[in-house]
Amino acid sequence: MADSRVETVAKILVDYSVEVQPNQLVRITGDPEGAPLILAVYQKVLERGAHPFLQLELEEAEELLYAYASDAQLDYVPPFLKDVIEQIDATIGIWTNANTKRLTNADPAKQSRRAVAMRPLSDRLLERAAKKELRWTGTLYPTQAFAQDAEMSLREFEDFVYKACLVHEPDPIKAWRRISEGQQRIVDWLNKAREIHVVGPDTGLKLQVTGRRWENCDGHENFPDGEIFTGPIEDSVNGHIRYTYPACAYGREIEDVRLWFKDGKVIKATAAKNEQFLLKMLETDEGARYVGEFAFGTNPGIQRFTKNTLFDEKIGGTIHLALGKGYPESGSKNKSAIHWDMVCDLRDGGEVRVDGTLFLRDGKILV
Repeated sequence: MADSRVETVAKILVDYSVEVQPNQLVRITGDPEGAPLILAVYQKVLERGAHPFLQLELEEAEELLYAYASDAQLDYVPPFLKDVIEQIDATIGIWTNANTKRLTNADPAKQSRRAVAMRPLSDRLLERAAKKELRWTGTLYPTQAFAQDAEMSLREFEDFVYKACLVHEPDPIKAWRRISEGQQRIVDWLNKAREIHVVGPDTGLKLQVTGRRWENCDGHENFPDGEIFTGPIEDSVNGHIRYTYPACAYGREIEDVRLWFKDGKVIKATAAKNEQFLLKMLETDEGARYVGEFAFGTNPGIQRFTKNTLFDEKIGGTIHLALGKGYPESGSKNKSAIHWDMVCDLRDGGEVRVDGTLFLRDGKILV
């Protein structure tokens, strides 16, 4: 039996997140695991009078790439993909995995090299998005693999995902607009900020944000959403941070990540599990050791860790710092082939001061 919640998510993505208009070229990316949502989005794009363009991949192909590709093959990006980025008006990503651990044994040097090769495409997409020439969003379609990572049954995980998406609301789009208005008040307050000071378990960090823009993440570029972020001044981050949860990315879990910063740069990094992978990714390029994003998670409906960054970085009462690429619209100048979000939970004994004013304590925003 078809799940009506899938239809609701498709409607939100098309009508709210990227606001599809007639005659636009809309790319839809994903793999066959996400077919129900991909097809629902495809239909909605057609109903809006736009032109859907499917770009589907098989996740096993990525595993084969890292197993068999030469350096020349890892470096090669088909030229026409650049044309795709220039010509699309919107792109909707449906993220699915049948096996979230499939890349655990891939060579990190090859993964890093491929990320560098693909960087011009992602840089150009973000550049067009910052200029409002292109709209983009990404969401997750619930699979058994995601449910297992979250230690839930598939039914429980589906309920968790769709609740976070607010599909249970009488008018979900109106509910997201309400969230947007509430978060905008905090953004307006933070846009006057100069210095952020974070204190928490094994964490003491200072960073400067003078002149940088705070962005209101309200369901447009990630879905579900619920965060407020900026790009800190690149050489301003000093101190140390211990991430509460495993940093899950690139097919691996890196546990108990601790980073030490001096003048913006990671000068020391340790992890209890997969430390060598962490260190290898920090060598990707010059920008990989600098912070491209600092953010507050604001979604009260997401309260548990699922090993999926889309949700974990939105947990109300957390912060996350992303190593690598910053978003141009925030004013970040950091360039990198990686963008790696890691989450620090401040709900138990953490606080954040903004220019000396207590902004957050034990996960609650006070201003």
